[in-house]
Amino acid sequence: MGATSGIGLRVAEIFAKAGWLVGAAGRNEKVMRKLQSDFPDRIRYARINIDDAASPSHLRDLIGRLGGMDIYLHVAGIGYENETLVTDHDVATAQTNVVGFTRMIDTAFRYFREHGGRGRIAAVTSVAGTKGIGQLASYSSSKKYQQAYLTALDQLAGMQNLDISFTDIRPGWIRTPLLNPDRVYPMTMSLDHAVASIVRAIIKRRRLCIVDWRWNLAVRLWSLLPDRIWERIPVNVSAPATPAQEKTDASVEKSLSQPEPPAEVKDPIDKSVTA
Repeated sequence: MGATSGIGLRVAEIFAKAGWLVGAAGRNEKVMRKLQSDFPDRIRYARINIDDAASPSHLRDLIGRLGGMDIYLHVAGIGYENETLVTDHDVATAQTNVVGFTRMIDTAFRYFREHGGRGRIAAVTSVAGTKGIGQLASYSSSKKYQQAYLTALDQLAGMQNLDISFTDIRPGWIRTPLLNPDRVYPMTMSLDHAVASIVRAIIKRRRLCIVDWRWNLAVRLWSLLPDRIWERIPVNVSAPATPAQEKTDASVEKSLSQPEPPAEVKDPIDKSVTA
């Protein structure tokens, strides 16, 4: 879910190249038509807006056209730097990242429960969910909700004796269309570098994947800080890009790039993934 740009699109391409049957879902039908033309035997797609109350039925229709689903990957989401607290931006973020997220994750969970009690749910949350971030108040809070919700459903699956596994993927800043191209962000990663780690985490059934090692260290440090100290730290999530900073950012992204798909994406027989 969210396969029309950035992480979701790249993951869909990687699984399709590896021979998996991929159900691509998102709002940009033009991108999905192109994806299907590139992999005509591997891609089925559906235009789904997770803010729409009818989106669960659209997802079930897509699963039906796939002939089933083994992995559900949720990437769809929005976010704003919103230091001025524009209410419409915060409400829109909560609508998509909380209400829409819940709507689709519940649909995937119920599908697996009703079809053999086995499956995998992976979701891209964010390192921003570690602590509340002032300039990203709604976004960071929504990501914290997503992380807690996956934990709750993991517990529920155990209580109901279901073999449903979960992967919580928490990346730092990745150069995708979500980021403002005129600003620089700390410890930015290239898309290929991040996606390689994400695909490995899904295939290896990792419960938690923080992307990458630099953000793993940062998150560990943040987690140790009491709230009363964290609240006094002026966290600036981005800054206007100068020519020198743009050059440095590009150099770091290039050094982290891993364009080849991970070797672990294999054994696609009778396997399908919905992204």
